[in-house]
Amino acid sequence: MVSKRIRKIQRKGCAISPCVKMRNAGTYSIVAYDKEAEQIGVAVQSHWFAVGALVAWAEAGVGAVATQSFIEPSYGPSGLKLMKDGKSAPEALATLLEKDEMKNVRQVALIDAKGKVDSFTGNFCVDDAGHIIGHHFSVQANMMDNTNVVPMMKKTYVESSGDLAGRLLMTLDAAEKAGGDIRGRQAAAMIVVKSEKTVNYTSDRVFDLRVDDHPRPLDELRRLVNVGRAYQHMNRGDDVFTQGNFSEAVIEYKRATDMLPGLIEAKFWQAVALAAGDNIEEARPIFFKVFSQEPKWRKMFTRLPKAGILTDNAKLIEDIVNMVIAD
Repeated sequence: MVSKRIRKIQRKGCAISPCVKMRNAGTYSIVAYDKEAEQIGVAVQSHWFAVGALVAWAEAGVGAVATQSFIEPSYGPSGLKLMKDGKSAPEALATLLEKDEMKNVRQVALIDAKGKVDSFTGNFCVDDAGHIIGHHFSVQANMMDNTNVVPMMKKTYVESSGDLAGRLLMTLDAAEKAGGDIRGRQAAAMIVVKSEKTVNYTSDRVFDLRVDDHPRPLDELRRLVNVGRAYQHMNRGDDVFTQGNFSEAVIEYKRATDMLPGLIEAKFWQAVALAAGDNIEEARPIFFKVFSQEPKWRKMFTRLPKAGILTDNAKLIEDIVNMVIAD
């Protein structure tokens, strides 16, 4: 049976079959461009399982898309392709909407690699629904508890400082504090990419994080961002290690351990970098702590010479693996 709401939409020109399956991703999101950092981002929170898989889309050197309400997920890849082919975000959005007979139930925002942005909220999105476009950003929401959510998102983003990921998180937090999704909360996601594409996919995609089901998704997303930042230091440590810059690698691995004291692997590679740089005595107590926490890292250490990560010094390897720190 077709609901009265659907019949009303049909009368307004949106031909919706009773057989059409529509995912109602009521949510709030932000798309933004950070010119100084040369980054583009999209972040979202909703009372909908795995919302990030449907709403948030981004590609380095191209732009970002947030597609929500009675969602059309193809707006994500299609919008990115249009921008990749040379259309600005406003032009790409206009093209998408022109072809969509059900645009009155859509809510979507696009931002391109130059910071041009546009957003749309269909007349039949569930209240409270709306969007605000600002300089290099757009905030949008539907199914909100009240009319304060979107204005508070805009205010928070404009007044915030720090890196793009942190500002996106602050904006989502502000939405939640203002009332958020009337149904509650369940999932969140964030993608941050470089506005200029390189050949390095890892560095081009700064954050690609999803919280699919959690009682406090924004808290969990913030935790994952912190983990992601620590692993960025790990990645930089790996990069300089392979270049033979062991002292710089030690610094990067140490930064990761400072951010995540429980990350045993960061401590292990810090010790390895010290050993590779002939700082054996400084490495020794770190190895001991790692091996005490997880004995399997001893076995891992013995495999490094064959991989060319450490000099094949059998005596040193045996000494490290079997060491016991004196009382």
